[in-house]
Amino acid sequence: MFGQTFYNQTIRKYVSLFGTLFDDIHIIRTDSNGNETAFIKVPITYAPKEKMLARAQQDPNIDRPTATITMPVMSFEMTFVNYDSDRKLPTINRSANKLASNPSVLNYQYNPVPYNFGFKLYIMVKNAEDGTKIVEQILPYFTPDFTVTVQLIPAMNETKDIPIVLNSIDQIDTYQGNFTERQALIWTLDFTLKGYLFGPVKTSPIIKFANVNFYTPTVPDGSLPNAVGVTPEVSYVHIQPGLLANGSPTSNASASIPVSQIQVTDDYGYVIEKTDIIP
Repeated sequence: MFGQTFYNQTIRKYVSLFGTLFDDIHIIRTDSNGNETAFIKVPITYAPKEKMLARAQQDPNIDRPTATITMPVMSFEMTFVNYDSDRKLPTINRSANKLASNPSVLNYQYNPVPYNFGFKLYIMVKNAEDGTKIVEQILPYFTPDFTVTVQLIPAMNETKDIPIVLNSIDQIDTYQGNFTERQALIWTLDFTLKGYLFGPVKTSPIIKFANVNFYTPTVPDGSLPNAVGVTPEVSYVHIQPGLLANGSPTSNASASIPVSQIQVTDDYGYVIEKTDIIP
């Protein structure tokens, strides 16, 4: 689009980030004496609630030794993407990052655009206590948001704090039939991930020189538009980096090493040369 093809994989990273938050949840089951009988890692997958419920209920007669899906289990899905005008930054501002392979060139990128990404986390269990064991391992971290620091654009070497806000919690019981049907208690946690979408990464050479020319309008009517192109130059300012052979910054042009040998990462000074042109 607009003559540029790029893909930062940002949305994909947000989906992976959200799922990673909940991929290490375990529950412990005990007997009446408090002895541990099972230590279960709760699996998580990307799938809508309806799909997970259908998989759990596709063996209605419970004739097989094990069901198609073993509970407890979690799934999640992305539900919406909305523009967030409250977090909008100036469009023309940009960030830059030097290239290790070429210190005379910078990567740069304009400010990202803020978007909110909606996610729903589904927790499917067979009994109520399994559900509360899982939920109680999640809720204390969201107050109501949990902030994760991630590096979204490796070429820019810039990290972003991404808040994930817990909006609401709901719990339903899908059991409505006879005793041969499988019960499924489903917790639904609704989240909003406050992320950003980035434009393409571009490259630009480092500016080592700056030249400024000054003119004084001398046309009869004194108007600036009529003076453009016909007014003689009265002075100019030339600016370039200055660095001594020992690596110290300098403002003395005669003492500085050649500009071609000064790298972007050097602690250089500025050599300012101002010249007045006498008619």
